[in-house]
Amino acid sequence: MIQREKKTKVKVGYIGLGRRGYSMLSRCFANMADVDFAWVCDLSREKLDRAVQTLTEAGRHEPKTTTNYHDILADPDVDAVIVMTGWDMHVRCSLDSLKAGKYTAVEVGCAYDISECYELVKAYEESGAPLMMLENCCYGRREMMALNMVKQGLFGEVVHCDGGYLHYLNDAELFVKRFGEPTYSHYRAFDYLNRNCEQYPTHEFGPISKVLGINRGNRILTLSSFASKSRGAESFLKEHPELEHPMGGKHFRQGDVITTVMTCANGETVRLTLDTTLPRPYYSRNFTVRGTKGCCVEEGGFGTFFLEGMKEPVANNEESFYEKYDHPLYAEYASLGITDDHGGIDWLVGRAFIESVKAGTDTPIDAYDTATWLAIASLSEASIAKGGAPVEFPDFTNGKWFRREPAVRGKYCLDEICSDPSVPFIPQG
Repeated sequence: MIQREKKTKVKVGYIGLGRRGYSMLSRCFANMADVDFAWVCDLSREKLDRAVQTLTEAGRHEPKTTTNYHDILADPDVDAVIVMTGWDMHVRCSLDSLKAGKYTAVEVGCAYDISECYELVKAYEESGAPLMMLENCCYGRREMMALNMVKQGLFGEVVHCDGGYLHYLNDAELFVKRFGEPTYSHYRAFDYLNRNCEQYPTHEFGPISKVLGINRGNRILTLSSFASKSRGAESFLKEHPELEHPMGGKHFRQGDVITTVMTCANGETVRLTLDTTLPRPYYSRNFTVRGTKGCCVEEGGFGTFFLEGMKEPVANNEESFYEKYDHPLYAEYASLGITDDHGGIDWLVGRAFIESVKAGTDTPIDAYDTATWLAIASLSEASIAKGGAPVEFPDFTNGKWFRREPAVRGKYCLDEICSDPSVPFIPQG
């Protein structure tokens, strides 16, 4: 990327003010004194008015509003664009933003076709404008402690990782009106109706990718995905006719349980599980790192860490590990009591992006990471269609994965363990 001018404040154009977009704006970015909102964009005038009111009530300057995000990209004063739209617009908005030379942050999701990932990398390399997926789970306390322990060699040589999105969504995101939404409009339901793939891998795979050094000394070679039959969504809608859901009686292509296995250049394996349409007792990302000297295992929201020489059985002991192995970021952050919709990790991933823009450096989750994580859905779809046959995983770095430039060191670095108390979590105006 091209080294950018350092800044003390960042002028932002913000695209997408739905539930997630508004939450990040109101709970996080609106409270960052070094972020100036130049523009907000949404197709809904009601959502635009709500965002403007929220920002002015927070003491911020009133932003310009638009229903056409190209107005933002044409403004030379905009330093960074934050894309919080539905999945179907993520790549299109990000591509246009990169081509306009803007720092670009994009909310989590997946590409619909592998060509979209190649286009993003090409736009990044040609423009020099950084791209960052806002994968908040990379900044989870458990995940960051595991990364710290891996970097210290406490798990020995990492051999295998597990992760999952294990979250019953039939009575939440997919089919039930929530959060004041007037219709059953959540785009995930339409994707479940029409696609059969690993639709939501980045919460679990993002942290695993950093643990394994993917795109920096390691890469994914192959991916194989397997789908169970699809019964959960259809059964739920059949049993709840009172919902009068427009998808009732339709056949969903999405398998109830998707299992994806990836192999890596350095010999590790990764297993991901998507499990969202069958009843289950808890939400879990099943974050697991297995090494020759130890491991960490998460289940049902509880973490267990085990090192060679400890006596079995142990369970739910991560609090005692925090006292000794907490990542420096959390050793400083945990005492501040910052809250958001996800226990503080939204704030951290937002700050990671803004601090990169201010410093004029690349982002801790860069364009190659973003493209790699986005690619999983379409690759898994291809594998499932072939009965689980392995598919080759593209190298978006084009051979640079084992000879990359050094990672940008800093408070929010995810490739090395860094500490920088001089950079505040809560910037002052």
